[in-house]
Amino acid sequence: MISEKMKPLVNNNSAIRAMFEEGKRLAAQYGAENVYDFSLGNPNVPAPAEVNQAIIDLVNEEDSVFLHGYMSNAGYEDVRRTVADSLNKRFGTHFHENNILMTVGAASGLNVILKTLLNPGDEVLTFAPYFVEYGNYVRNYDGNLVVVSPNTETFMPNLEEFAEKIGSRTKAVIINNPNNPTGVVYSAEILTAMADILRRKQEELGIQIVLISDEPYRELAYDGVEVPYVTKFYDNTVICYSYSKSLSLPGERIGYLVIPDELTDSEEVFGAAVIANRVLGCVNAPSLMQRVIMRCIDSKVNLEAYDRNRNLLYNGLKELGFSCVKPQGAFYLFVKSPEPDEKAFCAACKKHNILVVPGTSFACPGFVRVSYCVSYGQIERSLPAFRKVAEEYGLC
Repeated sequence: MISEKMKPLVNNNSAIRAMFEEGKRLAAQYGAENVYDFSLGNPNVPAPAEVNQAIIDLVNEEDSVFLHGYMSNAGYEDVRRTVADSLNKRFGTHFHENNILMTVGAASGLNVILKTLLNPGDEVLTFAPYFVEYGNYVRNYDGNLVVVSPNTETFMPNLEEFAEKIGSRTKAVIINNPNNPTGVVYSAEILTAMADILRRKQEELGIQIVLISDEPYRELAYDGVEVPYVTKFYDNTVICYSYSKSLSLPGERIGYLVIPDELTDSEEVFGAAVIANRVLGCVNAPSLMQRVIMRCIDSKVNLEAYDRNRNLLYNGLKELGFSCVKPQGAFYLFVKSPEPDEKAFCAACKKHNILVVPGTSFACPGFVRVSYCVSYGQIERSLPAFRKVAEEYGLC
């Protein structure tokens, strides 16, 4: 009955989601306090108080027909102006409301821009390790994902291989900054070099290449690390943003696309993206959450809580003999497996009720992702279990 396109997706269901379900099963069996689920990027830090208050105020103050009604498929004009003004204030940009398209989270935003850009057979490049769904999103529109192999020492993009893999069918490049699963942040120097390659390839091949910057973790950067704003480096850039992590609203599905005036055929692309938003079935971003974002545009994530978790888990695992690059952003550690088959390592962890995600889910075998957007107490309770795993592998 189901389509041929869906069969491989059913057979290869996300390891991350499968691990999440396994965590619920183990919690029911052993008690939630005895299960150390580091699988899902589901923020443990609550949404800022002003977000909850905005919801209450809006329900009490606004006309319900307006509050819950349709609007432009691009989103409310005043909300889009507010987002544009906030970005201009923070990053010295010059956006206006017709550069901003409100979306049903970042995942929907990526699908909107890919549907807008791709013809069957077009190629989209990305850098391993990468968020597992990128390939599915590209294949939704009969495109092909081309993967640049990882630099497993620093996890910075392999720009030499990147240049070699750009071809006449290259339509877009997806970067994720800060990165899931490694937590690295691409510096201004990296983005300058990447932009230089893209401009050179556009001229050599006579094509236009769109750089799509997927940025749900933009606000989660530590130790004073700057996350550069990509539109300043390359004209053909589209920004995809979500409030899922920055305001702890993953279930509310609210985000936006930035389609700058500098993008080639910007007005045509924006208009097509608005239609893509509608015909994909999103129609418009959630009405109530758009109004909430407008009132909470300057709200901040509790970065200190994530930083505290980061330091406890990173230092704890390093002391036990595990190896990983210290993350500069997001809320993940990408830990080197002590054996070549990281799935076997995941199984060894699971014996101690530790749930981590294999690196093959991110096209980077030999590593596992450990999500520290959990309670500080869970990390503290998990370290003796990690010690047992480390002892089994002779790490400590």
